[in-house]
Amino acid sequence: MAYEVEAPKYVRLAQTIQQRIEDGTYPPGTRVPSENQLVQSFGMSRPTVVRALELLKRDGWLESRQGYGTIVRGRPAGAEEKDRRGSEALARDESRTAGRLVEVGRVSVPARIASALGLPKRAKALVRRFLVEEDGEPVELVSSYFPASLVDGTELESTDPLSGGTRAHLEARKKVRFDHVTERVSARLPEREEAELLELPEGVPVLSVLVVACDASGQALQVSDVLLPADRQELEDTYRLN
Repeated sequence: MAYEVEAPKYVRLAQTIQQRIEDGTYPPGTRVPSENQLVQSFGMSRPTVVRALELLKRDGWLESRQGYGTIVRGRPAGAEEKDRRGSEALARDESRTAGRLVEVGRVSVPARIASALGLPKRAKALVRRFLVEEDGEPVELVSSYFPASLVDGTELESTDPLSGGTRAHLEARKKVRFDHVTERVSARLPEREEAELLELPEGVPVLSVLVVACDASGQALQVSDVLLPADRQELEDTYRLN
C-alpha cells in the first residue's frame, strides 16, 4: 500500500520562494527578505526558514555574500529541463500536440490522486487523458484530474482538444492562480489499458511523474499522472557540493 506524505514545511517554503524568484518578485541580484521578515510573512519558525534558505543555496537559487546578506542568483543551469514534465502538463496545447485524447469524463479517482487533490476516497473528479505521440509512436500518457468545483464554466469536459493549455484556461475562466508544482517520481508496472496505449511489451515498467499543481495556499488545482515507458528514459541531475 502506498502512502502520500505531505512535503515538509521547509520544502514547501523553499518552493514558494523559488516560485517568487521565477515570477520576478525576487529578481536576480537582489536580496531576499531577512530571516525575521520571512518568519513573520509565512508564520514559520526560524529553523524552518533557515533550512529552506539552505536548500535553495544548495540547489543554486541563492547565495550568501559577506556583509550583504542572501542574494538571488536566479534559475540554476539545468533547472528548466528538470521541471519540464510539470510545465508541459500544465501548458500543453492539445490542439497543437501530436497525439489524441483517449478519455474525458468524471471518474472515481485513484487513492493517490484523491489524496493529492484533498478529496475523500472514491470521490469523483474530471479526467482528461491524452496520449502523446512522436513520429506516430506513443511516448507519453498524461492523465490530468480536476476537482469538480473547477469544472463548471470551463471547456474541460469537452471531447475536443483543448487549446492554450489547462493552466491558462483555468486561470482565465475560474480566476484562479497557479503558484507552484510538486513532482513525485516512482516506477511501477502499467495497468493493461496503459500498456496497450503505450504499446509496451509485457513486463516493461513505466515511470510515473505525479505533477501536483497548487495555488499559493497549497490547494491542488490540477493533478497529472504522466506515464513514460521506463525503458526509454534516462534521469540525470547536476548539483553543487557544499
